[in-house]
Amino acid sequence: MLRHPPNAPGATGAPRRDVRPASRARRKAILTSDLLLLAAGLVLLFAGGEGLVRGAVSFANRLGMPPLLVGMTVIGFGTSLPEFLVCLQAALRGSPDIAVGNIVGSNIANILLVVGVAAVLSPIVARGTSLLRDTGVMVAACVALLLLGWSGGIGRVAGLVLFVSLVVYLAAAMLIDRAKEVEPDEEAATRLSGWVEGLLLLGGFAALFVGAELLVGSAVRLARDAGLSEATIGLTVVAVGTSLPEIAAAISAAMRRQGAVVLGNVIGSNLFNILATLGLTAAIHPVDVSADIARFDVPVMTGLAVLLGLALALGGRFGRVLGLVMLAGYAAYVAMLL
Repeated sequence: MLRHPPNAPGATGAPRRDVRPASRARRKAILTSDLLLLAAGLVLLFAGGEGLVRGAVSFANRLGMPPLLVGMTVIGFGTSLPEFLVCLQAALRGSPDIAVGNIVGSNIANILLVVGVAAVLSPIVARGTSLLRDTGVMVAACVALLLLGWSGGIGRVAGLVLFVSLVVYLAAAMLIDRAKEVEPDEEAATRLSGWVEGLLLLGGFAALFVGAELLVGSAVRLARDAGLSEATIGLTVVAVGTSLPEIAAAISAAMRRQGAVVLGNVIGSNLFNILATLGLTAAIHPVDVSADIARFDVPVMTGLAVLLGLALALGGRFGRVLGLVMLAGYAAYVAMLL
């Protein structure tokens, strides 16, 4: 006699139970878990980056490094560490779209979102040959990434060339600015007690590493579950998350009416993102650049860098109306991705 499984159609006993609600509940639980992990990763990246920069600056001062050198290297690279670790984790995990999307999306967010928010809070007026010089180098770095993207990817040699070019530029800029007796940033003169310094260094590194792991892992899963591409997640959520230090610094500087600090942080961060973060990542593990990112997002980033340079050359004034236009532009860009 043919026997049916207990819950199969035609079986006697208890009626078949619908498993679909359970499946939906499970998917919802997984989605909630991934969102919480994503948020935790962002918090750890922000806290770890802040702690590491403070500890590294104090340690550099303890070693007797000049404040100008501390400001241009330790603080500059330290604030880009979240992008670097996320980029490296994504490349090693086989998710190059998140790696490249993080860098390109972060640079776009820095120009439109960070400068836009700062300008709305307090109009920015910034002039100076140093800003124009740095913006020109940023545009050159964007063009280099554009050409590499069109070639299909960034190999180890190209990555090393990008990083070495940053080192050479920093050395030259430091000599020029030192000759002009530029006043160093107050943050570069910070010095803490030994145990606080060590705690910030070790805790910052640990938080950055764990945060990058959580952020990349949850972002990949969310992209797959939501039917979004990894590039979209990298260009939006991950990019904005790793730009949180720049956003916080811009708001603080805008409230103090320090427009040059806002633009300097944005330009410096964009330079480090391409030349140091992407360069070092590619030197460790070659990074492929998808055709979609190379054809659309990298040109958008390059065009925005050129427009920023033109705005500085024409007076360097960013009023509230322009700030709102920049925020609207960023919203439109994200909407196009989604």
